[in-house]
Amino acid sequence: MKRVLLILCFLMTACVVQAQGNDIAPDEFHTKQLVSQQKPIPYPYIRENDIIWTTHLWKTIDSRELFNHFFYFPYDEYITFGKKSLAYILWDAMAAGEIPIYEDDALLIPIDNAFFVERYTRADTIMLEIGYDDDDNELYETVIKPKYFDGAEVLEYAFREVWFIGKQDTRQDSRRMALAPLKETYREIGGGQADIYLGVLPLFWIPIQHPAVRNLLAHYQAYIDDISVINQPSWDWVFVNQHYNAYITRESNIYERTLSSYLTGTDVLLEAELIEEKVFDIENEMWEY
Repeated sequence: MKRVLLILCFLMTACVVQAQGNDIAPDEFHTKQLVSQQKPIPYPYIRENDIIWTTHLWKTIDSRELFNHFFYFPYDEYITFGKKSLAYILWDAMAAGEIPIYEDDALLIPIDNAFFVERYTRADTIMLEIGYDDDDNELYETVIKPKYFDGAEVLEYAFREVWFIGKQDTRQDSRRMALAPLKETYREIGGGQADIYLGVLPLFWIPIQHPAVRNLLAHYQAYIDDISVINQPSWDWVFVNQHYNAYITRESNIYERTLSSYLTGTDVLLEAELIEEKVFDIENEMWEY
């Protein structure tokens, strides 16, 4: 009888070990919780009639700032064990048609995902000088240069957020509404002979409150800790908790103008700080008697 019990215990242990082994990736030594099972952080329900004050702010996150480095890295998903930067997370989901994209930050003009990918990755035709002929005339060769999305070129992110105060809890709160990866943009002229610099512009705008976008951000980790790669928060957590440094580029106004359109230099930064202080002071001033 004892021998039978020992055999049964051995078989059960072997089954457990085998089951655990099937769940462990080839380069892991322990089971991991599936990030894809994580859900977005729930927001409290708010009725439109309960909102007594609201304003919109436009901000920019610069990944070159030390605190924001995790927005940029890892910029190459093929050498970092499949980990992705935010740029690749958004691009891959957009290219697969999993999330909607728009031309404007008001999210009024939708873009066809497949058309955008085809247009963005369309190969460039360039003329290369290859030498001279017998009469010293320059010889050129037409070369087709493939174009791919490079997440390393995305150094900044713009977003629009709404701040509001509700009657129920009388607290000031905010929601991120639209998000856009930014990159330096050029326009070819003269058949590809020269480029005109257009500035740092959005690739597309994403409705960050859309269920598909929130699920996407919840399913990927943001590697904010460079000491340990375990138990990292999701990108949904980052945006809900505003775990980043961002500067204001515009506030709601009837002229629809940005700060840089009427200010220059340090005056832009000073005005951005004043706007932020004004928004935070509204909650206290509203409930003073």
